[in-house]
Amino acid sequence: MVSSQKVQTKRGVNKQGGTERISVFKAKTTARYNRRPAVATVDWKRYHRYGEPEMRAKLLKQYLPLVRNVAGRMAIGFPRSVELQDLINTGVIGLVEAFSNFDPARGVKFETYAVPRIRGAILDELRALDWVPRSTRARSREIERANLSLENDLGRRPTGDELAGRLNCTVDDLLAAMGDACGTTLLSLDETVYREDDNHQVPRIETVRDKSRPSALGDLEKTELRAFLVTAIDRLTDQEKLVIALYYFEELTLKEIGEVMSISESRVSQIHTKAVIKLRGMIKERFAFSG
Repeated sequence: MVSSQKVQTKRGVNKQGGTERISVFKAKTTARYNRRPAVATVDWKRYHRYGEPEMRAKLLKQYLPLVRNVAGRMAIGFPRSVELQDLINTGVIGLVEAFSNFDPARGVKFETYAVPRIRGAILDELRALDWVPRSTRARSREIERANLSLENDLGRRPTGDELAGRLNCTVDDLLAAMGDACGTTLLSLDETVYREDDNHQVPRIETVRDKSRPSALGDLEKTELRAFLVTAIDRLTDQEKLVIALYYFEELTLKEIGEVMSISESRVSQIHTKAVIKLRGMIKERFAFSG
């Protein structure tokens, strides 16, 4: 059974003087393509000939997705503090500059010409906004590569001496460079993080605490703990109470306590350890501490 969708063909003459069968659909498509150039090429020629603002706006709008594509790929390697929209805005500036300098007569596609210019504009803007010297950034990357290489070779984290030896510098220079690198990291206070107590996501700013400032809850807990310690110490033996009092309140050494109590220093150490273990057990039982 012959299919009703059979492609019609016609005979054509080949270079050897014979005939060849050519698809009618292929012949029409090829002729149409040869008669009409690409729309983008027509637009570029029209813009360069007449310089119409409407055509310029049309061409720029046509290539705007190219900026988003380049910025999105670059954002993968940047910290979260770098906003994608900021990269896109800077990339648009690079696109406009590439548009102004592009010459279609050279036979190069605009996309090929514009992508390096867009990337360059984004990188230049990031370098201008970065307060950290480029040498510090380069040194930080060098330390990271050396640390990773040593971990692969040793199967463990390298020591400071090993890392300094791989970098051909002293330990003091390495610590100074690592200190400079630590100051290059930015954290967003609006970024959501997990809290340790209930494992819920909250803005980072809610987890920031000033440990140097006393809090009402902390003062209350310390007061309650001190009050319970008085009761817990009363449950110790007289010998244990004396060792605790001389060691923590009179600030005597174990040797001096042994001389006062006429016992050996090792015996004082045993009594002190036993008393501390008792106090820790009573505190954990009272306050349900895990440590």
